[in-house]
Amino acid sequence: NITITSEGGSATMQLQQGVAKAWVNFDGGAGTLSARDSFNQASLTDNGTGDYSLNFTNSMNNANFNFSVSSGDVGGTNPDRDEGVKELTTALGRIFVYHTSTEAARDEGYVGGLTHGDLA
Repeated sequence: NITITSEGGSATMQLQQGVAKAWVNFDGGAGTLSARDSFNQASLTDNGTGDYSLNFTNSMNNANFNFSVSSGDVGGTNPDRDEGVKELTTALGRIFVYHTSTEAARDEGYVGGLTHGDLA
């Protein structure tokens, strides 16, 4: 538990509040999902095309945490995609990747999730 004082000395922040509690980088187009690298990720679940659950090793305190997602075709040129949060529980964050030009879900070569909030 570390408190950091701002450069001007008038504000403080608890470091533990700003640290990522979980993150993962994986290939969503792989036959079997596995993390390239991760922190606090127990497993990945492929729920269907473009639909992934990122299961935490250590649960979050509640489902009101911040969960950021990103996706892309590594080395590709298709920028017309949207990704978003489909579901949040204390045990997982669920991602959905959708391509606007084809109006369909799509498995991407790069998918990432980043979690900030309080651990249980």
